[in-house]
This record gives sequence, C-alpha cells and structure tokens, in this order.
Amino acid sequence: MVYYVCNNPINHLHMFNRSILSALLLFTSLCAYAQQGLISNINARKAVSLNGTWQYVVDPYETGFYDYRFRERGQNDVDAYWNNDIPANKTAKKEYGYIDKYSLQVPGDWNHQKAEFLYYEGTVWYKKSFDHLAPTAGSRYFLYFGAVNYKADVYLNGKKLGVHKGGFTPFNFEVPTSLLKEKNNFLVVKVDNKRYADEVPTLNTDWWNYGGITRDVKLVEVPQNFIQDYVIQLKPIPGKAPAATPLAEGWIKLNKAEPGAIITIEIPELKFKKQITATDSMAKFNFALPKLQLWDTEHPKLYNVVVSTANNRVEDKIGFRTIEASGRQVLLNGKPLFMRGICVHGEIAKEQRRAVGNADAKILLNQAIELNCNMVRLAHYPHDEGMVRMADSLGILVWSEIPVYWTINFGSKEILEKAKAQLNEMITRDHNRASVIIWSVGNETPVSPLRTEFMRNLITEARRLDGTRMISAALEVNYTALKDVNVVDDPLGEFVDLVAFNEYLGWYGGLPDKCRTTNWSTPYNKPLFISEVGGEAKGGFSADSLTRFSEEYLEWFYKEQTDMLKRMPDNYVGISPWILVDFKSPKRNHPVYQEGWNRKGLYDEFGNKKKAFFVLQDYYKRMEKERKNDTKK
Repeated sequence: MVYYVCNNPINHLHMFNRSILSALLLFTSLCAYAQQGLISNINARKAVSLNGTWQYVVDPYETGFYDYRFRERGQNDVDAYWNNDIPANKTAKKEYGYIDKYSLQVPGDWNHQKAEFLYYEGTVWYKKSFDHLAPTAGSRYFLYFGAVNYKADVYLNGKKLGVHKGGFTPFNFEVPTSLLKEKNNFLVVKVDNKRYADEVPTLNTDWWNYGGITRDVKLVEVPQNFIQDYVIQLKPIPGKAPAATPLAEGWIKLNKAEPGAIITIEIPELKFKKQITATDSMAKFNFALPKLQLWDTEHPKLYNVVVSTANNRVEDKIGFRTIEASGRQVLLNGKPLFMRGICVHGEIAKEQRRAVGNADAKILLNQAIELNCNMVRLAHYPHDEGMVRMADSLGILVWSEIPVYWTINFGSKEILEKAKAQLNEMITRDHNRASVIIWSVGNETPVSPLRTEFMRNLITEARRLDGTRMISAALEVNYTALKDVNVVDDPLGEFVDLVAFNEYLGWYGGLPDKCRTTNWSTPYNKPLFISEVGGEAKGGFSADSLTRFSEEYLEWFYKEQTDMLKRMPDNYVGISPWILVDFKSPKRNHPVYQEGWNRKGLYDEFGNKKKAFFVLQDYYKRMEKERKNDTKK
C-alpha cells in the first residue's frame, strides 16, 4: 500500500464559516482520483515522457494555494495557480501566469538551475502543457513521478489528482480518461521542499535540500486490468548455497481482482515457461529453474523475464541469488561475503546537482569500482532507480535506506506511518533487484525505548514486505568501554539481521592514533558491519599529518583505521566508509576548508582522488586477495 495524503479543508474550518457538508464535498472532489498502489517496473510500460522544459512560478507565500485569510482555495478559484492562467477576456483579472522566461528542466533540482534558487526552500509551481491522442478505448492512464522533493500536489486541467509526501520515492495517480484532451493539457505540480519537524526526514540533516521534480515524469497507459507488481526470487535454504536446480518463488499482483486469470512467466534463455492462475488479484507460485547461472559480484548474470496476461505484458532484467545473515557471517549464494563498501550520496558534486538517470549512476558506480568496492551504501534515502539497475548490471551490492535520520518524534504514530509509506515505496520499486541486499530503516537514531519501538515497527514492516533480504540500520556509537574493548550494544541489535554502526575515532573523538588501542565487539551473535567511518580533507590542501582538513591528516586517519581493522572479531563482515565524493551541506561552514561542503569524500568535488583514496583502495585489494586465497584452500 502506498500512502497519499490529500489537503483536507476541514482542517481550516475553525478559521472561517463553512458548512461541514461543503467541506466534505470539496475534500471528496480533491481526493477522488488518488491511486492507492504503486506500479512497479515503470520503464517496461507503454508511456509518454513528460520530461523536458516546464514553466514555473515561485510562490514563497503560497498565494496560489491559500487566499488572503489563509484558507485553501476552491477547485474553481480563478486565482488558484493550478487553473489555466489565460484570462477569459481583457477585463478578467489574473495575477499569475506561466511563461517560457521562467522555466526549469525536469528531471532536475531547481537549486543548480537558477542562482536565485541556491538556498531556496518553499513552494514552486511547475506547469507542463502537452498534447495527447484520443484515449484508447479500454485503456487506463496514470501520471507517474519518479520523485518530487518533498510534497507534491498534482493537478491536471484544473482537477486535483492527489498529494504525495516523500522526496525520494516514486508515486502515481490515475487520470480519468474524461480529463485528457487531445490538445493543450495543463499539468501543474505544486512542489514544496520546506523542512518540517513532523516529516521524514525531519528539520536537521547533513545534506543539501534539493527541491523540485528531481526524477522522471511519465503518462502511462495500461489495460483495464494490468500487472501492477510482481516478485520473482530464489527461495533461500538457510545456511546453504542454492541447490543445483534452485527453487524460485514469488507472486504476481493484478490491479483488480480477476479470479481464474491465467498469468504466464517466461525466461526465454532458460527455455522456461509456466502458467499460473490468479486467486482474486494475486497469484503465488514456486517452480524449479534448471541450468540457472547465479548472480554474484563477479558474474552479475541477468535474465530477461516476461510476465504476461491475456492483455498485458511486462519484461524485466532479473538476477537470481540468495543473501542472508547466517550466524556470524553474511552469505551470498551460500558463500561467506566480505563487503568492501563505500557510502554514496545521490549527487553529482562537480555540477552541484542531484544525480538522476543511468549516466549519473555510471559515473558514481565507476568511481566506487575504481576504489575496488563491491558494495555501496546509498545514503540516506532511496536513490534514482537507474542507480540500482546499474548496480545490477555491474555486480555492485546495495544497501538501500529510508531517511529516518537522526532525531525525529519517535512517539508519533503519524510520523511512523509516513516512514512506513516511504519504506513501502522503496521496497516495491526495487524488490526484484539482485544488487539490493540490505533494506535499512534509518541512520544514527538516539537510543530510547520510544525510538527502539519505532524502529522495531519499521523492521517488522520491512520483513513483512520482503523476507528475502537482510534488514538493518546504521546505529550510532552507543557503546560502553569494557577494558580495551568497545562493545556495540544498541538494543536495536536484537531485531536487525546485520549489526551496523558508525564510528569516527580520530575525527570526532581524539586523534587517529586512538585506533591503536581500540577493539570492537558486540553481544549479538550476528555479523558486524561498520556502516560509516571518515574524516574531512579539502582536496589539494597539503600540510603535516596533524593539521586538520589536510590530505595528510585524512591519509593518516585511514592508515590507522585500516590497521585497527586487522583486530576486528571474526564476525566483522565489511565496511562502508563515509563517503565517496565531497557533497554539499549547509551545515559545513568553515570559510576556508568547507564553504558549504562536507569534505569527507575520497574524491573531491572535481573528481580528484585524495591521498586517503589510495589507502582504502590498497586495503580493499588486500582483502580481496585474502578472500581469493581462502577460496583456493
């Protein structure tokens, strides 16, 4: 279930005299078209791209949404910015308009496109006009958005389709065919990227708040009943490698109940074809896959998989593998895995913009590959779909995370539901991606009973949605000193599959040589993973190793850290240092060394490698060599 929230004018009844009935009627008209289920694998659907040039109106006071009494405007209010901006005649009053002089490119954040938008947080109205052939008889239409940061109110030809909250996950609304015109359709999206205490993420984050329609927009055409979602995965055998002829299992979900509908699953390369029968809107299955080549990091084999009904066909590229936390190890296809990771922000630093699409994904993942990584932690939110699909094809493992970040109101049921909605959207989009091995429910959340219960609920929800992957969270370093051993003892460790923690010894606590006497342990008999570690250095700034922000200091930091890792316990299964590339952050304000940049990258913002890059690269080469030697034994 994908959750959408409509602006309910009932909330404003105390501000003015309006009857309950009229408020209910208005609420119904606003929300009637909200689509309550995400369509997966959108790139395989028949669709028209609405990317390109959109006109805009900046509206920091939200004049186009509220009247002067701060009441939400009615659907037919001529001053509402979602209505056509062309005056009916020369005497008509219009105080807004959309013209080409004010235009932005979609997909893309507004911050990097116009200098005046650099720090802007507020409302921007986007407008796109498009033509459309007469709707095909028997077809249904959906507007699909890859992501809009943060809140999107969507209107077509003056009618509200719905509202979505969440800046990094996809959503779609059904479009009644009666709304579509052959000429001059008028699509308006009110985009609001303001930060609020009761949203996910909350007010305080250490990354740039890029606003806008940041990912693809499509008008999708599907049959009356269509394949909405599906899962096709290998059935794991706990603690063991897949059988010689492994068993695949999963389900197909139709958009509407159709008992008895025949659904066909094909994998042409394997000469495999099987038909199953729907029960209501669902069809579950399991079947053997002979001669299957497993997906792994060295051989990322993908198969063309076709799912079809009598009137709908969807194709996908799917890799088959198993992943699990087994005892004190992580097993990929039944074999012990060491994760040579790196954290990555969804940003192209050189152009100071949000990353989007395959070309950007290739840039970032190739930088990780040059570091000799086999894994990336996509922080701190779901990245563009192109990122995980590119990881599939390159054999890069993925940690994917929702932005439950630092401190939120863990006692709020409303915020929990918002987090669950984003978790659902993340998993629904990517649950067929072989590269994704970890769903993360948050980062550095402070320990308290309320917080642990909040996070436990998210873990339970993640397992309900997908029981084939590991569930984790990046824990804050809430450890206690026991002689010379630091014990990672966060109560959330009881519920996660992978005990992951962030540590910054030598940057936020003492100097790097503190690592020489530091050891690590956890009371949980589970794999132990370092989800962050790092320090800052401005690329090109050279000094002695004791000088903060110098490349030599960061080089020393990584030398001490990698030496410390030689003493890790036997359940140490990997590390993902913070971070691949320097990234923009308004929290980082040193006038010489930061200037609005978090400098913990191993590449600087121009793509130059810092000295610390080669220390970590060498460590990963040694770890890979040890793995190959162990395999030969």
